[in-house]
Amino acid sequence: MISKHHEKDKQYFVAIIPPSPIVEEAHSLKEYFRDNYRSKAALNSPPHITLHMPFLWNEQKENHLVKKIGEFAQRFDPVKVCLDNFSSFPPRVIFIAVTESDALDALQKELHRFFKRELDIFNANYKDRPFHPHLTLAFRDLKPAIYKTAMEEFSGKEFKAEFMADKIAILKHDGKQWNVLTEIQLGSNYAPPTAHT
Repeated sequence: MISKHHEKDKQYFVAIIPPSPIVEEAHSLKEYFRDNYRSKAALNSPPHITLHMPFLWNEQKENHLVKKIGEFAQRFDPVKVCLDNFSSFPPRVIFIAVTESDALDALQKELHRFFKRELDIFNANYKDRPFHPHLTLAFRDLKPAIYKTAMEEFSGKEFKAEFMADKIAILKHDGKQWNVLTEIQLGSNYAPPTAHT
């Protein structure tokens, strides 16, 4: 059951944030979409692969949320992530594609189950669509006519990278944009995280 929105509730989501230099390259591409295609909404968050969609949580219980996700993270080893060129969800979303991976799927599915069972949160995926990991560059403010032009440009471009995702991030909305609250180590060498200041 989704609780009614209270003033103490803030929006959070869980994601993988790529390491340097991939995160900077992806950020530059978001800026390119802003400057060339008038799509800036993706700049409201750091480049990321969403593992759990935004949800409401009482800010006063933030430490509990971090602790529970930390317990979850202990059970999973780092996951290899391969980025492979550009793709899209017509008519607005353009992204860097993530190669399908059983390990990444398992991480997301188990996180989904954990959120239901331990945190009573049920909205892991966007509009109940299946998990489709990607790294968004442009989305809701990309006009459909401009989307076609952008895809014509980017369908011929190449973007290849891979990394070991050894952390998951909790992001928090401050009313204007998403900021990293904390990153939590995957695997048994987990230590209680400290929130970014």
